[in-house]
Amino acid sequence: MKKLSLLTLSLFISVLGILLLLLHSSYLNPVVTYTIVFIAASIVYCGICWILEFVDVPRRFLFLTIAAALLIRLSFISSAPIGSDDIFRYMWDGKVQSAGFNPYLFAPDSSALGHLHSRLLPLSVNHPDMKSPYFPLSEWYFCISYQLSGEAVWGYKLLLFLAEVATIAGLFLLLTALEIPNKYVLLYALCPLAIIEFGLDGHVDALGFPFLMFGLLAHFRGKRLASLVLMALSISIKPVAIVILPIFLLSEQTWKGRIQVIAVPAATIALQYFPYVLSSNPFEALLVFAKNWSFNGVMFESLYLFLANNQTSRLICAILLAIVLLILYLSRKNTFDKIYFSMLLLLLFSPVVHPWYVAWLIILLPLTNRWSGIIFAATASLTSVTILQYKLYGLWGQPAFILILEYLPVIVFLGWELAHAESSPEIA
Repeated sequence: MKKLSLLTLSLFISVLGILLLLLHSSYLNPVVTYTIVFIAASIVYCGICWILEFVDVPRRFLFLTIAAALLIRLSFISSAPIGSDDIFRYMWDGKVQSAGFNPYLFAPDSSALGHLHSRLLPLSVNHPDMKSPYFPLSEWYFCISYQLSGEAVWGYKLLLFLAEVATIAGLFLLLTALEIPNKYVLLYALCPLAIIEFGLDGHVDALGFPFLMFGLLAHFRGKRLASLVLMALSISIKPVAIVILPIFLLSEQTWKGRIQVIAVPAATIALQYFPYVLSSNPFEALLVFAKNWSFNGVMFESLYLFLANNQTSRLICAILLAIVLLILYLSRKNTFDKIYFSMLLLLLFSPVVHPWYVAWLIILLPLTNRWSGIIFAATASLTSVTILQYKLYGLWGQPAFILILEYLPVIVFLGWELAHAESSPEIA
């Protein structure tokens, strides 16, 4: 039976690999191929996750599978992104900073930077009238990437690939430390969403994952200062991991420890902004984004449907999120369950949930093996229908039925998990 299960797992992994490599095909319109592959591969991924529960994975098989997953990622290193054009904003910001300009000072379409314009940039940048919303650590990554490959995508993707390798290594070490079977690292390594959003489309979020993984590892090993610095660096890529800090805060037994949980991340992030605040407002575009942008947020879209008011809907989402997180933080669940559920709740109440945001939850799956996250990793692929609709017909908007298909099974599984999850001793 074990041999049969391993054979079945091998078959599913092979099908997944073939599907993902079809993204190199030029037979169909790229965005049509992208949509079909993303959804089909996500279905196969669910099968892999289910089979993984019932099979012992030999170490050699595990390493070969991880290597194959990394090679598939690497195969897209020079491929043009399909589902998103964010990487061109990275290029522009990297080009601006490489030329000695503050990336927070001018929008891409500013005449002050006219001498930096090329046939590709900033023509390919979305919202060229908007200054950069990214944190300084991301800006430094953009600058280094531009130094590597200029206006070619491979430099940006190479650094993201190295971050993915570090993330998987961090997961492997964390699983070993927690005495969780190493086979569950495949829940991230083989996830189509991670491979497509980072290997193909090249989103910067992947850079924050190794900091989070090694930050959690340091926390588990009792290295508080290292853990907090690494967590701050993760937040400096995308501030979603900020919901984890209250868990650390409440686990501290002394006032000194609690002050460190607040002060160390705050100082780490503040120091990054120091070179920029003297000549610009580096928070301008970030605040505009936080105040106005919305996409694929189930709670926000539900409230907005009835209230028809952007700011009121956001405020209610923020209040509800604070309430449910407080209840979770004060519960008796172990540390990693709290981390997982806090991340999922953040995604459910956020006004903006691009599919690559869901990867912040997926990297926690090897530690918790929760089906709410596995299903979310699969159903998030349905957002590709919106991309397809926009690129083929110029119509932007998330159809209601897509939102229902994406989130309903996630919420059902989440409800079941919260109701049946038993309290357990703290892991850390």
